[in-house]
Amino acid sequence: MVLQDLPIDQQQAVAHTRERVARLHAELPRNGLVVWTAGNVSERVPGLDLFVIKPSGVSYDELAADVMVVCTLEGTKIDDGTPQHLSPSSDTAAHAYVYRHMAHVGGVVHTHSTYATAWAARREPIPCVLTMMADEFGGDVPIGPFALIGDDSIGRGIVDTLRESNSPAVLMANHGPFTIGKDARAAVKAAVMVEEVARTIHISRQLGEPHPIAAADVASLHDRYQNAYGQPAGPTPTGETR
Repeated sequence: MVLQDLPIDQQQAVAHTRERVARLHAELPRNGLVVWTAGNVSERVPGLDLFVIKPSGVSYDELAADVMVVCTLEGTKIDDGTPQHLSPSSDTAAHAYVYRHMAHVGGVVHTHSTYATAWAARREPIPCVLTMMADEFGGDVPIGPFALIGDDSIGRGIVDTLRESNSPAVLMANHGPFTIGKDARAAVKAAVMVEEVARTIHISRQLGEPHPIAAADVASLHDRYQNAYGQPAGPTPTGETR
């Protein structure tokens, strides 16, 4: 597939997605979720079987829209106008698998944020002991299976784990957090939030054993936050939708 051969409206959809993904990558170092070139954000191109993801091994300071890589849902880079040597993230196969098997997902994020990754190293779910967790995650943040990078094994683990969970985040064993959302912005928010609760609950455990929230209260908090909290859907000051 050649990007320049697509209809103008589809080219514009790709361009807008590239701009969003480039801008959202800046949130990862800003929130202390990544070091060096680790981590990645991707977003599905609306109306097309394509997604945009960062190039592998490129500094965050260099992540402009015109270097964002465009891939099919099989994880294959298209002729997108970037240099041929600019390959997509090493986690592309995982992102692609999620998009193919979770139609409601529009954005995927992966980080190695310190506290969330520490829980992943212990292969221990983050327990739902904060109202913030009930709001955002609807329960514990689950642990996914150990999987090697290079094929879609990580993607399979993400999908298998989150398919039966309210959580938009999974801690892949000995690896780190992956988050999903209706778009990339929502997935980035989940990545920020999972690191925050991982840190807070780690500190709580140094003081004693935290108390879990009753399942009925978790369900009530999650429903309120997801369906009633905030302003009605519409354009934000940045032009994005909530």
